[in-house]
Amino acid sequence: MLALTYLYLVPIVVAGIGFGIKSVHYKTYVPLWLIHVCLTSLAVTSLGRGKGPLTPESRALRFAGVFLLIPWVLFSIFAGMGPPPARPEAWLASVTEQQLRYSILILGGLSGLLGFSILRMNLKGGRLFASMGFTLFSVALPLFVLNMAYWGYYLPEAFRSFLTDATARRPDWYLAVRSLFYVISCIEVSLFYLSAIFFAEGLKEAKVVSNSSCRWYQIFGILGAVLVLVPPSWPDLFSTLSYFVAIPAIPFVMPYLMGIQVLKMSRNAGD
Repeated sequence: MLALTYLYLVPIVVAGIGFGIKSVHYKTYVPLWLIHVCLTSLAVTSLGRGKGPLTPESRALRFAGVFLLIPWVLFSIFAGMGPPPARPEAWLASVTEQQLRYSILILGGLSGLLGFSILRMNLKGGRLFASMGFTLFSVALPLFVLNMAYWGYYLPEAFRSFLTDATARRPDWYLAVRSLFYVISCIEVSLFYLSAIFFAEGLKEAKVVSNSSCRWYQIFGILGAVLVLVPPSWPDLFSTLSYFVAIPAIPFVMPYLMGIQVLKMSRNAGD
């Protein structure tokens, strides 16, 4: 029960710290993050431990659960980094840290793909919905990687050229590229949420999650897929919610929670 509680609290605590405090020095947050990684590993080991010998099915499900948890294990380091800087000067002053941030997000996305791939192949029941969810996730991931590369590696170079000549007008191509990646972001985030909806239905048919849990996954998935499409010009409440659901780490919360449920099921499968 303690291990389960710890794992469930991770996204809430990380988001609260990340938005509630300013960034701190890496010598402070990296050791704390490493301690968290060790505690998470212990919790996962405890959660996935069954009484009987491992079967090929239970082993595969554990791999799937672990790969679905890895993104938020990686993303938890953002609690110390804080949100990305709002001004180009601050961005360039911490460019290495920002590039590390978006590289970690890319690694998290790849881990999620591996987790869903293993889950889709080894799920008993619900494979049709799992296949549909995996297809949507597979389409979203290349767009996600491209978007993270834009933020982590393209923007710093653009900011550097702007600061070289502070009086220069932003070139038309910059505005066009920014608009393009806004659309790309909306598409990939919406697809991630829709993917979670289908996987939730597949997990329900496989008796991994309850009907009520599936319903909540679907409600939040629909809200995320719709809210991310809200234009920034809408009233503050809607634009703020749209900004929140589009934060790159947030769409991976539902796969993370599914990973916990899969680990619980793998323990039972091995008994």
